Amino acid sequence: MGDTPDEPMASFAALPPFPDDIPTAPLVTLSLAKLQNNDPQEIAEFYKIGKGLGFFYLDLRGCDEGKQLLHDAEALLEVEKQYFDLPLEEKRVSDREVVPGSDSFFGWKALGTLAVDPTGKTDRHEQLNYKKDDIVGNTEPLPIPELIRANKPLFKSFATSAFNVLHMLLNHLNDQLELPPGTLVNLHRLHEQSGDHVRLIKAPPPVGEPSLSAGPHTDFGSLTMLFNWIGGLQVVLPGASKEWVYVRPVPGCAIVNLGDALVKFTAGLLRSNIHRVMSPPGKQADMTRYSLVYFSRPENSVVLKRLKGGVIDQQPLSDKPEPEFTAKEWFLRRAHLNKKDKNWTPDNWTKSRGTEAGRGG
Repeated sequence: MGDTPDEPMASFAALPPFPDDIPTAPLVTLSLAKLQNNDPQEIAEFYKIGKGLGFFYLDLRGCDEGKQLLHDAEALLEVEKQYFDLPLEEKRVSDREVVPGSDSFFGWKALGTLAVDPTGKTDRHEQLNYKKDDIVGNTEPLPIPELIRANKPLFKSFATSAFNVLHMLLNHLNDQLELPPGTLVNLHRLHEQSGDHVRLIKAPPPVGEPSLSAGPHTDFGSLTMLFNWIGGLQVVLPGASKEWVYVRPVPGCAIVNLGDALVKFTAGLLRSNIHRVMSPPGKQADMTRYSLVYFSRPENSVVLKRLKGGVIDQQPLSDKPEPEFTAKEWFLRRAHLNKKDKNWTPDNWTKSRGTEAGRGG
């Protein structure tokens, strides 16, 4: 990485500030450096968050891997801007609806193709899902524009750093759950095929009233690491109010959250909180919102079911057997159910929301 300074994401300085007069989610900030050094208080706080709100800030400053992630995120932000400005025919090279082998998920997604609510309103974002297996060489890569291919080393640096950090978090959860060593990470190996991917997202400013860019949902996988520069992400606060509040972007920090796979592995002990993406608040509403995400998911063949051992064995048993899906079946089922096509129904949208649909409001 060279002599990249240990500074937060520089692009924040060029953007309108996030407003101070709106409610925001009380996310705890955890230090990557402390977690890497096995700080017992930091690990205990992480486990507590995993059983509660399920979202936290991960401060990436003060350690080499964190600095690398911040450096790569800034560089990929510039790649994003160039990518989404490409002519339509270049982006269609990786159109996930037509490219064989894409599972209608990996590749480019046009704006307005997903339902965001039960009335069938459509999303307001464009995205590229670049799968980890293509980036690290596990699979024959899907077609991509030359711009993305030319920046593959940057994507690989970002993906492997994010993967390593999230693996470390899985190991800490493993210990807190008192599972046999390596249980969770052995379900998430780098060189085995999985639904892990890097996602680039562009959401243009709203026309008229604030609107949903992505509807309420939980994440399909295990852990998610988000970099964003302006507001838009909202979570539901625990409690009776079911209030939606913004998550303030913080320079130098990624936003990390738990997903459905960890809920299923732990029989509901850990939580994947429901969230959505709205138009940015305040003066940021006039800006195009770019975000960068790494999604960690179990290997494709892993069955999403209750693990045995440790404190999971103390969780109540379900009265009725739950259907079992492999990780790949689960994420494709979720991903395809809210596509706004001729087969879409309001019931499909409800089923696409995930494990917290009954709790999230």
